[in-house]
Order: sequence, then C-alpha cells, then structure tokens
Amino acid sequence: MVLNNIEKLIEKYNKAETTLQEEETLRDYFTSDNVAPHLDHYKPLFQYFSKAQEEQFTKDVPLKPRKTIRLYQWISVAAVTVLMLGLLIPTLRESGPKTLADYTPEEQELYNKTKSALALLSSNFNEGASSMNVLEMASDNFNAGLYKASFVTQFGKKTNEFLKQ
Repeated sequence: MVLNNIEKLIEKYNKAETTLQEEETLRDYFTSDNVAPHLDHYKPLFQYFSKAQEEQFTKDVPLKPRKTIRLYQWISVAAVTVLMLGLLIPTLRESGPKTLADYTPEEQELYNKTKSALALLSSNFNEGASSMNVLEMASDNFNAGLYKASFVTQFGKKTNEFLKQ
C-alpha cells in the first residue's frame, strides 16, 4: 500500500501537482534505506534536496563601501561634464543656422549635386516599389490558380475511383 502511494506521489511530482507535505513524504521515503529497487533512480534527486537545505552561506559580507568607488563616481561625473561642454561650446559660438548663401560656391555646387542624386534615387525607388505591387498581384493570381488546380486533381482522383468500380 505504501509503495502504491509513493508511485502515485511520484506521478504527481512529475506533473508538478504535489503539495509541500507530499513532497516531504517523498523526501522522507527516498532518504530512508528501504527504497524499492525500481525507484532507486529517484533517490539521488531527493537526497540532493535534503542536503541542499542543510547548506549555509558562511562567508562574511563586507558592509563598508570601498574608497575606489568614490573615485569612479567622480571620474564619471567629470567625463559627462567634458562631453557636455564639448557639445555645447560649438553651438554657443555659432550665431544661428547657416543658409545656403553662407557656403562657398564649391560647397553649394556639391550640395546641389547631392540633392539631385538623392532625388534620382528616390524616383527610382518609387518606381521599384510600384513594380512590387504588380508582382504581388501576380502572386495572388498564381496562388488562386493553384487553389483551383487542386480541385481538378481531386476531381481526377474521384473520376478514376468511379471508373474502376
């Protein structure tokens, strides 16, 4: 009777449906010396759990902060300050945003060439995107044709079955 009860508890344990009391019963059974031979493979599992409960952490935990931590905090504050100054000083020097007239004629020519190249790229991209819509429509029609073709194969199978009879 006890063995049947243990086997039922193991099934419940494997399904994660046991209560704490049932798990304690299993732990007590498998730490004892009279374990059924066909259940020996569960024994190390439950023995590990009982040994793990007895373990304790004995190392002292230092509660005083180290002095190097303060040094790292001040270094990070200094790094953020230098970064912010590096970003703010150039913007404070400028009087305002530059217009196209503020650039040299060479820079204006490069700007205009870049602008025309990006416009060409944009128009070609838009043409490619519109052709993708055509391919999507063709794909939809192809899939519809495949679906209808499956009916033809089914019809052929049924016709062959009918003619064989």
